Amino acid sequence: MAIHRFVLLVSLSLVLFGLQTAVSQRQQQSQVPCLYIFGDSLVDNGNNNRLLSLARANYRPYGIDFPQGATGRFTNGRTYVDALAQILGFRTYIPPYSRIRGQALLRGANFASGAAGIRDETGDNLGAHTSMNQQVNSYTNAVQQMLQYFRGDTNELQRYLSRCIFYSGMGSNDYLNNYFMPDFYSTSTDFNDKTYAESLIKNYTQQLTRLYQFGARKVIVTAVGQIGCIPYELARYNNRNNSTGRCNDKINNAIALFNSQLKKLVDRFNNGQLQGAKFVYLDTYKSTSDLAANGAAYGFQVVDKGCCGVGRNNGQITCLPLQQPCSDRTKYLFWDAFHPTETANILLAKSNFNSRAYAYPINIQELANL
Repeated sequence: MAIHRFVLLVSLSLVLFGLQTAVSQRQQQSQVPCLYIFGDSLVDNGNNNRLLSLARANYRPYGIDFPQGATGRFTNGRTYVDALAQILGFRTYIPPYSRIRGQALLRGANFASGAAGIRDETGDNLGAHTSMNQQVNSYTNAVQQMLQYFRGDTNELQRYLSRCIFYSGMGSNDYLNNYFMPDFYSTSTDFNDKTYAESLIKNYTQQLTRLYQFGARKVIVTAVGQIGCIPYELARYNNRNNSTGRCNDKINNAIALFNSQLKKLVDRFNNGQLQGAKFVYLDTYKSTSDLAANGAAYGFQVVDKGCCGVGRNNGQITCLPLQQPCSDRTKYLFWDAFHPTETANILLAKSNFNSRAYAYPINIQELANL
């Protein structure tokens, strides 16, 4: 009798332990099983480190406030997607695709590359990079690798990927390092502002559709920010060609055409063009504009100069190796000539997560819960 009682107690203990373990695992789980990231230097976290490119950030003082130091992130600390991953509950950052293989792919991968654009030639002036087409190709290769962990069951892998979030932030370099760089590219003579935006959207539609064909169902796409207001452009134009304010209106007006068409593309995708998918448009143009306009309310004292850089607005030459940056990065909106500080990235990620102020038609938390 005592033996039976002992066996019963052991069995009950194992059941309780199993329940506690299951609960603990659920508590530790992120809101989505995986996060896949596509984009440029705003979210690159090291894919360009081994490339022959000027678009690299694997040296100090980049990463000065990041626990792992200079990893290839183009800021002083966390990027926007680092902050987003933390809010979503991931216990570690999503690694760059260049350093991830095998089963780790199931948790997500960052395919972003500094200088990359929707167009393949975008960013060639800075050297090697991985364009959006190449990033999508890398992702499709990753899907083929992941299939082995589902015993070749494509439907089961599809069900898994349909719960993941896909983030794509593209287009900035198609203007910054292509259309508005006539000495290197012919696009400004081949197109006008309207037809260039249309061409980009056509290409982007194909790229996003290919992600959909390989499992993407919950997709975030970001608008292009106010490039005409970054320290690089303020230094480059020195307030010339500007009739209404300190920013370069010509650049911002061209970008607004792209953003408007991107939002319409999201509507088309959500209204049946890509059955079963849900796209969210993040109005990065408005959120960054509001952050600059109300900088003091967020603790920013400097919203038009880089914390680290050379020349006018610290924007004529970007942050140099071993250069001494500003002492208090939390007071600066921009880290260098192009990229926000960690503080700005965190604020932007939080503003997009559980609010529809800059997210359309739903916010990121609502997307995760679908």
